[in-house]
Amino acid sequence: MDDATGDKRSDQELLACHVAGDPDAFGELVRRHRDRLWAVALRTLGDREEAADAVQDALVSAFRAAHTFRGQSAVTTWLHRITVNACLDRARKAASRKTSPMDDTARFEQLLEPAESAEAPAERQDLHRQLLRALATLPAEQRAALVLVDMQGYPVAEAARILDVPPGTVKSRCARGRARLLPMVAHLRDDTVGSEGPDQGRNRTPGTSVPVVPGPTDTGSSNPAAVKGGGGRT
Repeated sequence: MDDATGDKRSDQELLACHVAGDPDAFGELVRRHRDRLWAVALRTLGDREEAADAVQDALVSAFRAAHTFRGQSAVTTWLHRITVNACLDRARKAASRKTSPMDDTARFEQLLEPAESAEAPAERQDLHRQLLRALATLPAEQRAALVLVDMQGYPVAEAARILDVPPGTVKSRCARGRARLLPMVAHLRDDTVGSEGPDQGRNRTPGTSVPVVPGPTDTGSSNPAAVKGGGGRT
């Protein structure tokens, strides 16, 4: 793979080089995949600090467990699985803590980037908040499936590999999640249907999609712990 850094090594080669002692190989993997890992974590957890912590935990785990990778799936699938598991662990812990509606509102407002807050119409900002609030009401497993399939555009088979469950389980979780979301976002359908580009509709259900949340752009560090605060406000 030839990316912006000019490194032509594949993901699997980079992971093998990391295991062999290359000090820069894992950092290159982080640069390649951090944005998508961040997007999954942010949408799954709905909280910037929790998402940053989850991605950091996942990358540290991957850094340490690289020697266990056996090539039975793509490296990106392996990284996503570790990240989703870290998110689900945090989501389950958070479910035991009650938060007030005002806390929820403040937390979801933080998902909007400063540039978007200044430039997007007020109606669009409100749409983001309402959709994200609805998503946060789902059980963690349903939320993770919807994030991967409906929001990140992964095929069901790939999402199943990431979540380490059968494809039928992913389909059922998505179906149950969409059914729970629909009553909460039905009044927004007219605003969301047709708002996506021609390449954004794969695996999506009209009226239930959350607009893209920008990911981090500073991916220069080779330290897996440097993802802390990634995509945060500056």
